[in-house]
Amino acid sequence: MSLNKEELKKLREIEGKVYMLPVLKRIALYQDKYGLQNTLDYLHDIIVSGKDEVEVIIQKRVTDGLIKNADQSRKSIVGSIFPFCIIYIFLKLKEAGLTKENIYITSNKNIPILDKVLTVYIDGETQKPDMDLVIYSENTQGLLHKCIILSLKTSLRERAGQTYRWKLLLEIATSADCSVKEKYNIGYQSTEMPLVCFTTINFYNEINNPQHRGMLKFFDKAFIGKPIDSEFISRLSGLIDYANGQLSS
Repeated sequence: MSLNKEELKKLREIEGKVYMLPVLKRIALYQDKYGLQNTLDYLHDIIVSGKDEVEVIIQKRVTDGLIKNADQSRKSIVGSIFPFCIIYIFLKLKEAGLTKENIYITSNKNIPILDKVLTVYIDGETQKPDMDLVIYSENTQGLLHKCIILSLKTSLRERAGQTYRWKLLLEIATSADCSVKEKYNIGYQSTEMPLVCFTTINFYNEINNPQHRGMLKFFDKAFIGKPIDSEFISRLSGLIDYANGQLSS
């Protein structure tokens, strides 16, 4: 399957990021061993094992005068590696025909097709979700069919609470009879409510904490970039089949 112009541009952009090279090299190694889709289950190992090489790149760019503040750049780079890995693998799977042609992935929540589905109104003021990626499908007329909001966190402590609070706000906004909705004049204009999912690589081994497991119950689905089988969180490789199934029906 051929990717469209924007998808190819994003793929080339990720491949051109110098700090992504150690990560992409490891993705290729894991792909040879487990297959590309299952590589998503090892993103924790892939990202952690590439950390030292990424740091060398950061320090060299500081020395070369390309980066002024290593700490700020490090934070930005580390924060972008996780979503770039998912986008990259998603697009490569789509290129191989394993993701449906009318399903797309983006980190841009301001594109017009997603405007209504990503906006909740509170007494006239807008609220946008805490999200890092959106996977969505279009119908034959090029209009939004369905979408999945993905909140990506390297740990559960990072902002899982913000994400599930927005999920609760969305539930209130779409409830037919809710006193809280009336009290705060909460509105929602889309006829199709998005699925809200949480994705982590769990750097700090927090998923056995009962409080964190409780938070995960608020999401439509939770995924982890580790080869872990659990009743409350699924392997990240399952995201592809989940998207293909949920967004095409």
